[in-house]
Amino acid sequence: MVPPSEVTQLLIDWREGDDEALGRLMPLVYTQLQQLAHARLRDEQADHTLNATALVHEVYLKLINAEQVQIEGRVHFLVMASRMMRNILVDYGRKKRAGKRGGGHQKVDFNEDLLAKADLSVEEILDLDDALTRLAQIDPRQSQILEHRYFGGLTAEESATALGVSRATIQREVRKARAWLSLQWSS
Repeated sequence: MVPPSEVTQLLIDWREGDDEALGRLMPLVYTQLQQLAHARLRDEQADHTLNATALVHEVYLKLINAEQVQIEGRVHFLVMASRMMRNILVDYGRKKRAGKRGGGHQKVDFNEDLLAKADLSVEEILDLDDALTRLAQIDPRQSQILEHRYFGGLTAEESATALGVSRATIQREVRKARAWLSLQWSS
């Protein structure tokens, strides 16, 4: 594993305008991003055009086209990459759904294990995204924490670091967010 300080230094260099720093950074974090993307796509159909490699490459393209990137360190980078993966997966899901049955929407009921699954279907990803968007209007931090956990695979400790709160706060916020999601999806 690459020392976090090396990743952090490359992120600082990139933030300060060294365009080549991202090129040196990606090989260091590529395996971790690839594993995350693979976990997110595990349950998708084998013949679709979006695979783990394509998802990581989409994130890379978004990163090199990003202007004024403000990344503080490794955890913050993973948070940003997870948000990008979420957006890519949601966009892909919306396009796929729009092509089926005239774009109809199928309601998926919430179950407690949904957030622990790494193999959500397109409909579940879209429903989760809709729910996280609604939750962000009520409690942005809870929405961010769930985004970190599902789309970024961040641990409670990493989310705590990224948000500047304690691990206990993260655990408490996850419980509240899951309760809110359960109420929203059961109605």
